[in-house]
Amino acid sequence: MKKLLLICTMFFLGQMASAQAWQGKGDQKIQVGFNGWGYGTGITGTYDYGLSKIISVGAGANFFFDHNNKKYEDDNFGVFGRLNFHLQDPLGLPSQWDIYPGVDLGVLGKSGTYFGAHVGVRYFFNNNIGIYLEAGNNGSLGVSFNL
Repeated sequence: MKKLLLICTMFFLGQMASAQAWQGKGDQKIQVGFNGWGYGTGITGTYDYGLSKIISVGAGANFFFDHNNKKYEDDNFGVFGRLNFHLQDPLGLPSQWDIYPGVDLGVLGKSGTYFGAHVGVRYFFNNNIGIYLEAGNNGSLGVSFNL
């Protein structure tokens, strides 16, 4: 039994050591999470596609169940495009980590044009799954998947 536990532990650690939070050109990520602040409380989903070692473009959607500000109480959703700048390589971060500032441009319910900025961080446990946090004028916490 001890040998089985040791083998499973080594396999798990090996998976963690090869995790890649950002691979650059052609990399694809899907994120699903919980909006905790900003325009409202709800769920979010984003997609990112790597154009280069540093730049990715993508899209996302927010669905709000509760509003933090009366001004946005009629805005139950938002859809947007996004541009991120990945700092893993310039900062010399371990492969499991990615820090990325970015901007969003889209539509917020009935309010019209939406412009936002965020700073995000991802940590991958293995090559398939990780966690993320994005903070800015809208923020979320959730799970990130490699495609």
